[in-house]
Amino acid sequence: MPLSLFGIDFGTRDIKIYNGINKTITSEKDLLAIKDETDIIAFGDEAFEMYEKTPPNIETIFPVSQGVIAKLNNTMSLFELFYKKLMGPKASKLGRFCVTVPADITEVQKKAFYDVIFKSGVKSREIKIVEKPIADAVGIGLDMTSSRGNMIVNIGADTTEISVISSSGIVVSKMLTIGGNKIDELIAETIKKRYNIFIGLKTAEKVKIKLADAMYDEDNDDDEVLYITGRNAITGLPSERAITKDTVYMAIESFFEEVVEGIQNMLERTPPELKKDINDVGLYLTGGSALIKNLDKYISEKTSLDVNNVMNPKESVIRGVSRIVSDNKYRKLMFEPKESSF
Repeated sequence: MPLSLFGIDFGTRDIKIYNGINKTITSEKDLLAIKDETDIIAFGDEAFEMYEKTPPNIETIFPVSQGVIAKLNNTMSLFELFYKKLMGPKASKLGRFCVTVPADITEVQKKAFYDVIFKSGVKSREIKIVEKPIADAVGIGLDMTSSRGNMIVNIGADTTEISVISSSGIVVSKMLTIGGNKIDELIAETIKKRYNIFIGLKTAEKVKIKLADAMYDEDNDDDEVLYITGRNAITGLPSERAITKDTVYMAIESFFEEVVEGIQNMLERTPPELKKDINDVGLYLTGGSALIKNLDKYISEKTSLDVNNVMNPKESVIRGVSRIVSDNKYRKLMFEPKESSF
């Protein structure tokens, strides 16, 4: 019978779980819907259906914020619910778990991810953690035994983690508190200022997916539009508006500039020999926001580095965790946290 192995990536927006029993990856929203402050009425994608639509007595909570656990008890509840959903009658079986953590956070913050499982009602035989850039590298398929330097830029929902990997370890890493959620906020703010229309972040995300283009050229005749409906700031009534690429680019141009600045700063911190490797090979772009149109070309143009796109960049970390937790040759990449979170 297959071992009860699990790899878990708690994201700000999505939770991804690798189930070693059937070798599948589950991805749902990292969200709880709580009624009257205590009663969990929905979680995951079902809770996301309620997001921005709830009455005052129902709160929707993303318990992970800016790469770290903001609400430990809520995160434990979410984990337990997903575990029971995946395991069913086998939920009482002892399991081995590997949880991802950002590299550029404190030991206390890393321990909190460990505690989500350790302090939960789920029985565990072993709990380990692995830093996300390492899992990313394994998921991409990089040779972890090589001394060659590789740069990975993971643009997630709330953070952008820029890391240089060599010889199975992280040489330098920096986490920026910007990501896809910031893009959504910028789009919503710009539409409000330009058209006096309030839209929710769900609508802003749809605009981003449809129209965001890092290499937008105002001289291009591309007239692609998306019709959105929001609340008119003056009349208070529903109002429809055609949104064009120029509006979206105006909103998020500063985001792209900040990512490039972060990459350039990281290159300055990188040892010369590893920097040479990166110049030769280029960087690897991962994370959900790596899918923004022409972002790879924009970064390449601004940094003079080749940009390597990867298959399904949104799941590169959980792919890596699935290999790390399942293959003994990767066991040395996992570890236990050093300090208690309390």
